[in-house]
Amino acid sequence: MSLEELLIRHACGLPLPSLKREQAAAGTMMLPIPRAGFLKHVTGLDAALSLSGIEDVVITAKPHEKLQPFPEGASYPGFIFARGETPQAVEQTLREAHRRLHLVITPSLDLL
Repeated sequence: MSLEELLIRHACGLPLPSLKREQAAAGTMMLPIPRAGFLKHVTGLDAALSLSGIEDVVITAKPHEKLQPFPEGASYPGFIFARGETPQAVEQTLREAHRRLHLVITPSLDLL
């Protein structure tokens, strides 16, 4: 059950299923932006998704969207979601999936 559903059920006085937590470790990696520019496309999605433990890779940035690294930037281009037996295994899987992804970014030109 999502957090949103839990909150709505609680607010409406609806019954809640067991709140027992699952035992598996889970993690999310917010994809960093390696350099400023415009997103052309993302490669390596199939390679990242093929890893055992990876549940999903979601690219939220759109092609041709301007990307700006933090601290100037305000968002991430995507997220990797994983589950595993231990937090260490999940972290290792997330890092390997990130190594397999490549954001193809074309430079932006600042015109005065």
